[in-house]
Amino acid sequence: MKKFLIEREIPGVGKMSKSELRAVARKSVNVLADLGVAIQWVESYISGDKLYCIYLASNEDLIREHSRLTGIPFSSIHEVGKVIDPTVAFLTE
Repeated sequence: MKKFLIEREIPGVGKMSKSELRAVARKSVNVLADLGVAIQWVESYISGDKLYCIYLASNEDLIREHSRLTGIPFSSIHEVGKVIDPTVAFLTE
């Protein structure tokens, strides 16, 4: 599966209560279950009015369909080409 970074601009998301976030997460998980194993939510980060989500999916169309079915809009979808983290500093070629 491919890795995707989804940016969502959702006014007020940073001020949502735990119960509101739980409801959004449950809706997302239920839609994912219906879509099948070709898409997986890894994690999301909230910053102000933006939500940044990491998903694994076989294609971008599944990400778009998930967004449509949940009613959670997206601003952009980016396929992750490479990942860099501190362990890269110690790689040898």
